[in-house]
Amino acid sequence: MRFGMPWPGPGVAREAEQAGAAAFCTGDFADHDPYTTLVEMVANTERALLGPAIAYAFSRTPYAHATAMRQLHAKAPGRLFLGLGSGAFRVNRDWFGVPADRPVARIAETVDVVRAWLRAENGEKVQYSGEFYSADADVRAPVLGRLDIPVLLAAFNRRMAATAGRVADGVIGHGLFTASWWRDVVRPAAGDEGTEHGWVITAVDDAAPERAIRDARRMIAFYLTVKTYDPYVAHHGWEGPVERLRAAFRAGDTDAMADAVTDEMLADIAVCGRTTDAKAALARRAGSLPRDVAYFAPPSFLVSARRRAAYARASLALIERESQ
Repeated sequence: MRFGMPWPGPGVAREAEQAGAAAFCTGDFADHDPYTTLVEMVANTERALLGPAIAYAFSRTPYAHATAMRQLHAKAPGRLFLGLGSGAFRVNRDWFGVPADRPVARIAETVDVVRAWLRAENGEKVQYSGEFYSADADVRAPVLGRLDIPVLLAAFNRRMAATAGRVADGVIGHGLFTASWWRDVVRPAAGDEGTEHGWVITAVDDAAPERAIRDARRMIAFYLTVKTYDPYVAHHGWEGPVERLRAAFRAGDTDAMADAVTDEMLADIAVCGRTTDAKAALARRAGSLPRDVAYFAPPSFLVSARRRAAYARASLALIERESQ
């Protein structure tokens, strides 16, 4: 088990690597591009594993994903992974203007085509013929050569986890994942052979622990407003609290959203409060973390960039403890 964090910027990242952080990841959204951020990550780290966790799979062609990774590999050989996520139906349709149907089958093909570009040797055609993609590229310039960059899939529910186990090198778990969800749903579907990365909602503040706990509750509540996670909610028997937090979300009452997150939900999902509390929670959750890399992820819902940076710096105490 190695620990890391979502990219906190060069300053905190240097401290984090010195403290023992083994990996950094970046995401994809309307105000930040994962590959642009990955350039900064490569330039400001020395040893850590780096990659998107995740990049929206369908907002770019497989060619675009692969060429970005190929260029960055030249600066950080052996340190990269590529995490892809299907994204929500409405995001694909309304933001990107791309087909949003059959995301599981579509992302499986995406992985195949990305690999075709990453593993192409010089002098070989890049060829692929599938339902969603085709390629017949004769690249005459000597710029290729096989790269074995791991491709991971963000997988929440059973079907995507099974697809990750079948076509990818591993799975990226969501910040909501609990011990039960890993044990009973994700691992049986994905299998034991692949790599496991995952986010852990982490908010540590010795000066204001109650605020940190409140931020973690709000983050959990915000995630659970999405109906995609209904099988997860039913699995844990959390229908009542989730119904209340969704009603609060519709009413714009973020305090009521946080109030609806029970102590059980908080303990099963987050690591938060004072440093001593967070260390104890991390010890209790040893069996509920991804096998390979866990990212201590500060809450982002209604949390300023300054406070997120403070949470990232505070989480270094957890990395130091686990690295000893």
